[in-house]
Amino acid sequence: MFYTANGLAVSGYDAVTYFKIGTPMPGKPDISLMWKGAVWRFASEENRDRFERNPRAFAPQFGGYCAYAMVQGLLSSTDPRAWQIVDGKLYLTHSATIERVWKQNVSQNIREAEGHWPQVLYH
Repeated sequence: MFYTANGLAVSGYDAVTYFKIGTPMPGKPDISLMWKGAVWRFASEENRDRFERNPRAFAPQFGGYCAYAMVQGLLSSTDPRAWQIVDGKLYLTHSATIERVWKQNVSQNIREAEGHWPQVLYH
């Protein structure tokens, strides 16, 4: 269900740091957990524990696939450094270039992407 790079959700970055400190940070291999078929890494045990208590609050939308690709009903990889939080939800995009396109009309892009999720997984 979640996009993984070598089995790692968010390419091994700590999903909590986006919300907690406003920047992505790599997680540590020895501070991790398995959720929804992916390994999630964390920069601290505190972040791991916060995630474990409420993973849906921190996990990226659209299964961690590129939010802008989802607008077209496509699945694409993401760069954990190309991101945005909107209304308390984390959205990842494929690259910094795609992130700029995504940000041009975020509200409409979210609505259109939601129309394809999760059905796009079954095509």
